[in-house]
Amino acid sequence: MHDLALGQAELGAEVGVICDSRTGGSEISVALSRLEDNCALGLTRIPMTRQLGLNDWRTYRKIAKLAGKLDVDVLHGHGAKGGAYARLAGRRLRKRKGTKVAYTPHGGVLHYSPSTISGRAYLGLERRLMSLTDGIVLESLYAGNRYAELIGPPPCPARVIHNGLNRYEFYESLLADDAADFVFIGELRKLKGVDVFLEALAAHQTIFPGRAIIVGSGPDEKHFKRMARRLGLTSRVVFSGPQPARTAFVRARCVVVPSLAESLPYIVLEAAAAHMPLIATNVGGIPEITGDVPMPLIPPGDVEALASQLRAFLTDPKPFLTRAEALQEYVRQHFSVEEMTREMVDFYIAEMGAGIHKLPELEGSTPS
Repeated sequence: MHDLALGQAELGAEVGVICDSRTGGSEISVALSRLEDNCALGLTRIPMTRQLGLNDWRTYRKIAKLAGKLDVDVLHGHGAKGGAYARLAGRRLRKRKGTKVAYTPHGGVLHYSPSTISGRAYLGLERRLMSLTDGIVLESLYAGNRYAELIGPPPCPARVIHNGLNRYEFYESLLADDAADFVFIGELRKLKGVDVFLEALAAHQTIFPGRAIIVGSGPDEKHFKRMARRLGLTSRVVFSGPQPARTAFVRARCVVVPSLAESLPYIVLEAAAAHMPLIATNVGGIPEITGDVPMPLIPPGDVEALASQLRAFLTDPKPFLTRAEALQEYVRQHFSVEEMTREMVDFYIAEMGAGIHKLPELEGSTPS
């Protein structure tokens, strides 16, 4: 959302951002401060919860009031919660002022199972909100197929628009003298496969004693730390807490993405742009990022397959470095912020029939 808002502003649109006020550290604060300088419609932070709650009604009313005051042309909600707020807030604006409402579902709602109570509840809400949507932007082909499977074919225009990177984000990361072998970067929850990563590290630790850094925080952090101790990995696995990806890349020789489910993970794009060797699972939109680069993506949840790739890197990292070079070039050619922004604005105009003068981007917390 950050890069999209900046790109739209550079094209001459008046852009505003509405996002959660309760999440984010110093890095997020700096990014939002820079973003605010380019938002003609302002940057507004409102408390938003990940799960459904009584405060949601009050929050969406605030958003509706603000969007009406700004007389926006497009109200774009990102994520399940942001999408719900945007579509509920846009009900009257669509009729009174012709405001168009766009929605981009992120991974959260697409990972629910219709066989669970929570899954049926959230997917049912998504279906009810369909009639309030003027356009759906999917961040990957996987997300588009999953959306149609779980919720139904979109009743409005829809387009796949991949996330992109800025030119300055392509570089070759340097390595610290004490760099570990592997690094995981992300939210510490079971969906991200951290437990699978730990088990794979422990599988052959007496023969291939690799070292790893776990970067991030999350609801399952204590569980993973206990697991590392139980597996005898205390001396070889460091939990460093959250830090920027660029900083984490300096601290390890290979990025590991052991996710059980994803949509289009930004960390894979960042690792590719930084020329980092990569080991990843075959989930979500990851194959769309790797494209025609011959990368051996592994099945999610397969401890032995992951352990085999870890051993292969420790034995001979050269093939991983060769693939990293090819992947960096592929991502450079196919995933740019400039292309993402042009595609988005073209979608607003050509398929949603919207003007592009005032564009609030609404980022909400996604249920998980």
